[in-house]
Amino acid sequence: MPTKIYASLLLFTLFASASTVVAAEEEPLNPAHIASPDYYTVLKGNDEVLVLKMVLEPGESDAMHRHHDETVYFQQGGQLSIQTLNGDTLEAEVPDGHVMWHEAWTHRVTNVGNNTVIAIIVENKPGGQRHD
Repeated sequence: MPTKIYASLLLFTLFASASTVVAAEEEPLNPAHIASPDYYTVLKGNDEVLVLKMVLEPGESDAMHRHHDETVYFQQGGQLSIQTLNGDTLEAEVPDGHVMWHEAWTHRVTNVGNNTVIAIIVENKPGGQRHD
């Protein structure tokens, strides 16, 4: 993986983890599929997980929203700008096929690149049973 992409993804992961503290202190916002139904489709929902598909065309931005602990698979990556509740913003170049995990957080995503970004998001629901 090229150093620039790896560094961006590392910063993105650290940024996401650090923003959890801010999100916990703020009033909870709606989940992504409720805050931005035009960009998120529910693929599966049960007592344990919520599986979403996010599609952001170039220039599109979703509304500020929250996620529980999540794993994200970027079917089609791209150039993203991520803003947290406290106003911090991170630019990240995400490659196709990238998979990441991070703790619950609140943010807004903008596609600042020239390609459609498609991601599959699997959120663990609090209180859901775990099968380790």
